[in-house]
Amino acid sequence: MSKKSSYLLGILLTIILGTILYYYLCCKPCYEEANKITETESTATKSPEIKEATRVAFSIIDSNSGMAFNTNDNFNFETSSFTILNPVSNSLSNEVHKLTNYLNNNPNKHVDITGHYTSLEKNNTAFPNLGLARANAVKNYFISNGASSKSINIKGKIDDSLTPDANGVYFGPIRYGLNTTDANDTLAKEALKTLEKDIKANPLIMHFEIGNTTINLTPEQRQKVANISRYVDKTDNAVIRIIGHTDNTGDRSSNIQLGQNRANFAKDYFIGNGISESKIKASSKGPDDPIADNKTKEGQAKNRRVVVTIN
Repeated sequence: MSKKSSYLLGILLTIILGTILYYYLCCKPCYEEANKITETESTATKSPEIKEATRVAFSIIDSNSGMAFNTNDNFNFETSSFTILNPVSNSLSNEVHKLTNYLNNNPNKHVDITGHYTSLEKNNTAFPNLGLARANAVKNYFISNGASSKSINIKGKIDDSLTPDANGVYFGPIRYGLNTTDANDTLAKEALKTLEKDIKANPLIMHFEIGNTTINLTPEQRQKVANISRYVDKTDNAVIRIIGHTDNTGDRSSNIQLGQNRANFAKDYFIGNGISESKIKASSKGPDDPIADNKTKEGQAKNRRVVVTIN
């Protein structure tokens, strides 16, 4: 090979090698980075997946008689709310009316209403969970249509499979069951007697600070509310007694009124949580029934209370 040919070949190999190095050291990283940016932008512009809202129909079947009550509609609720959304459809209202008549004509039948809720919702009610509060609201709707509270049992259950619509509405987070009670079954009566004893022995007590205008219940207190509500639902002539108490600061007549104001405040709270006003009596004992020494701040704080029980 001539000297000139060797020289030209060297130049060619240099060009080829330079091109390869340029590609791997410059072009390829830039290309890959550009692809990453494009992929990131593409991912960012993708619309989030929207799940279809869950819709549960109103459906109840008596397995003994085969009697059925069905409609595609049901009771609806906003997120974290226990208030039934209006309007209730005519078809649902008609089925509730038919079911109410069926229950009234068959005293051995009872309907189980289970309210569902998700772990993402907040429970701002007096009940242990939002589902129970929703079931209680539906129970009240049945009662307003002529059903007896004795023929209705309510429960609450968490269900994270529920999906609301874009406006945060849950369609039909309520499920139902229809059962027959054996005339010889005494378990329910015995359970009610046990519940009565427990409520009277361990009443719900809420303490009030001076100027207190809110009620924040503990989980244990919420369970007591549920127990009290259940008892008065199942017992003829049962009444929820709300009694206001104060410390002995100031004159007695002012404290009697202050105790009444506290009792009325608690009563309104119960009514706002779906407990019938007709089943609640509010009264005051003012400073007349202290449970602690009024000579100390600690004792005064214990005496500023509302006691909720039954009779």
